[in-house]
Amino acid sequence: MLANELISDIVMPLRTSDTGNTALNWMEELRISHLPIVNNENFLGLVSEKDIFELNDPEEPIGNYQLSLVRPYVYDDQHLYEVIRIMSALELTLVPVLDEHDNYLGCITQTRLLKEIAHTGSIGQPGGIIVLQMNVADYSLHEISRIVESNDAKILSSGIRTFDESNMIEVTLKLNKIDVSGVIQTFNRYEYQISASFSEENNYEDLLKERFGSLMNYLNI
Repeated sequence: MLANELISDIVMPLRTSDTGNTALNWMEELRISHLPIVNNENFLGLVSEKDIFELNDPEEPIGNYQLSLVRPYVYDDQHLYEVIRIMSALELTLVPVLDEHDNYLGCITQTRLLKEIAHTGSIGQPGGIIVLQMNVADYSLHEISRIVESNDAKILSSGIRTFDESNMIEVTLKLNKIDVSGVIQTFNRYEYQISASFSEENNYEDLLKERFGSLMNYLNI
């Protein structure tokens, strides 16, 4: 999935003639904390809620102020993971997208990104979830897949979470079977450490939010 496929059609950029109050109203309506400022097609930078609150007069046009704007962005042909990395590293609620000539094309919101991760990670598909914990030296996706498939199941998606100053990793598996008890028994037989398992579909949304946070932390380099 590339950045140009994730651009939101609901976020309009600010112009330098827009006021601080206009920006705050849009942020509240869209439930975001940042907005891009654009002059024609030229991306000037992001303005945050904090920036607006620090203005002397929020009714003044934004262009009248000397704002210290950050300019994070991705190009339209960059991968989904690069969007996540930038959003995580700078704690943004959206990431601007530029074309090869540095013209502003639009932006990707955190909500849109979350939905795409849910789609690509097969979160919406029925099935159970198993979370393993192991030393990084013991990790073998081939071995894990063999154990899962020996129980007539398939891995729909997998993710790895690392821990600071530790050789331990957490491996989350989404399977195509809701009842994962047989797979768990086999993992136990091979002395894998199982830290959690989920078999009911109403657990998916909460786990998705947790996995999204873990993925962003993992990609925060």
